[in-house]
Amino acid sequence: MAKTLLLIVNPRAGRTRSTSPMFDAVAHFCEAGYLVSVRRTTHPGHASEIVEEEGGQFDCIVCCGGDGTLNETVRGAMALASPPPLGYIPCGSTNDFAASLSLPSDPVQAAERITASEGTRLDVGSYNGRPFVYVASFGAFTKASYSAPQSIKNDLGHLAYILEGVRDLSTLRPYPAVVTTEDEIFDGEFLFGAVTNATSVGGLMKLNKGQVVLDDGLFELLLIPNPASAAQLQELIRCLIMQDFTGSGVIFRHVPAVTVETPEGFPWTLDGEFGSGAERIEIKNLRRRLEFLL
Repeated sequence: MAKTLLLIVNPRAGRTRSTSPMFDAVAHFCEAGYLVSVRRTTHPGHASEIVEEEGGQFDCIVCCGGDGTLNETVRGAMALASPPPLGYIPCGSTNDFAASLSLPSDPVQAAERITASEGTRLDVGSYNGRPFVYVASFGAFTKASYSAPQSIKNDLGHLAYILEGVRDLSTLRPYPAVVTTEDEIFDGEFLFGAVTNATSVGGLMKLNKGQVVLDDGLFELLLIPNPASAAQLQELIRCLIMQDFTGSGVIFRHVPAVTVETPEGFPWTLDGEFGSGAERIEIKNLRRRLEFLL
């Protein structure tokens, strides 16, 4: 009996609208013994709705799009009592999760990797109960991931994030917060903060692959304090240019959970999508919560 596969496609993601590679990917799934049902997303949140309504009826779910589409798919899967394994065909303008796993951008190669996979369980994040895949962040550059129009992202790709990030520097400001982990409390003003489970953060910052394990129950916490002196600012600039997150200009930790308290309730981004803020944010690592075909 053929296995069933639900393929969710975001037709607006990526630099090209050509459907030929997707036809070839579907053909590969069929040749591998899957009965494929294709659904196209038409509005924000649609992938989550599709998975919640239909996902439990399939042997596996594969989404094709950017990290936002993957985020929605995971959110839908987390609502199922017994979610099936998930596959990802990265077709967005910036794919941080795919970069962390060295997933191929070619749809056929991605499909081949999915059908060859035996499945692996990875950590999933919880942001005040809302699932996310690989990063929750606030402060400088976080606007870049969702403020650039989709058409600009499609045309310029990674450059669009950099351009938006540079423009965001004109409104750069510190964010007062108390960040609490199991062992430490960081009370101060921060230019940027990220709780991540990936080697690429926001398409702008890169972490060493040796520092990130995607199924260890730990997040990588990255905080950039507001420099209090010219020397601290110089050290911060050095850390960012060199992508050195072990220097004194930044705070870098491996933690299973984080609580962020702030009087402002400033906005966050979750996997590059806008997330509403709150005065108290509880972020938890749900270790090996979902199975992925990678």
